[in-house]
Amino acid sequence: MNQTILCRRNASKELFSLLKKSKTDKFLLVCDRAFPFLKLSKEFANCPVPYVTFNQFTPNPVYEDVCKGVELFRKQGCDTIVAVGGGSTMDVAKCIKLFSGMDPGQNYLQQELEDNPIPLIAVPTTSGTGSESTRFAVIYYQGTKQSISSSGAIPQAVILDADVLDTLPLYQKKCTMLDALCQAIESWWSVNSTQESRMLSQRAVRMILDAMDGYLANRPEENETMLMAANLAGQAINITQTTAAHAMSYKLTSLFGLPHGRAVGVCLPYVWQYMLDHLEFCIDTRGQSYLLEILTEISREIGCDSPKDAPKRMADLYTALFQEEVPENFRMEELDLLVESVNTVRLKNNPVILSTEAIRSLYSWILNRRTL
Repeated sequence: MNQTILCRRNASKELFSLLKKSKTDKFLLVCDRAFPFLKLSKEFANCPVPYVTFNQFTPNPVYEDVCKGVELFRKQGCDTIVAVGGGSTMDVAKCIKLFSGMDPGQNYLQQELEDNPIPLIAVPTTSGTGSESTRFAVIYYQGTKQSISSSGAIPQAVILDADVLDTLPLYQKKCTMLDALCQAIESWWSVNSTQESRMLSQRAVRMILDAMDGYLANRPEENETMLMAANLAGQAINITQTTAAHAMSYKLTSLFGLPHGRAVGVCLPYVWQYMLDHLEFCIDTRGQSYLLEILTEISREIGCDSPKDAPKRMADLYTALFQEEVPENFRMEELDLLVESVNTVRLKNNPVILSTEAIRSLYSWILNRRTL
């Protein structure tokens, strides 16, 4: 991946320098509604390059939102896109970049995804998704989640500025941190893992756990570490994609209003326990002994003497963060809908095969608050 990653305080100064060096005439600033509350937003009054702002999208952005962004980009004669925000902002900016090179007379989702020369610069404001370093984006079309994947969606430059985390609410810090941790773990055991991705995952897990207390206390040094760790987890996921815990999480978010990081954090310990109990169903071509070795490595990294202790360690971490094992509003009546919602593509990345019956069992454990 040919991407420039800059770790800097005062992101606006670095951003403006990049824009001037690239001879940008006008850029589209894609940001969410929280942008005015960021310290760096005040610096945009002194931006040396003309820009227009686009923030008309929802936390779960829809296709029509992106189309409005594409239209604004073209109408205003922009030549660069700058994304400042969390995962949804990154997704919208990536899609605007990709769709801006397509035929506006046809549905963008029905056209072939191709790279284009439009520069995209990302300034993430949460330490969770690592979306600034992945080729993936998610939007919704007629109520259905659409997964976009193209190397052309990867920003050319990323600025990691820990100052943006100063005003992030504690609850959101917990949710996004848990998302990054789960991404790193899932990437580590994915059937698509490589030596490079496993090294990225290990570094991310270690940094997240080492920095956790200081990050939650909003200390600058640990904020910076967490931002870098989330980026590493994103790089790992860009290689491997996510697995079953992520596949099972999305409907928990849409049904029960659970933030994405929490939803994944609920699912991952149960998926982990199931894999340990059913190693004989390993589908990783490297074999069952390899998988057990990987699960042992991950377990040690999170402080467990034995792999069998790891699922409970993760469940206990979740409980410590949110003061409950699983949310009180989970309902057994939604079991069938949850089972039907799981994306089978992501299940193919999971090292242990999960049948429909297995998915049903896992959701039943979750909804019934089974103790690990």
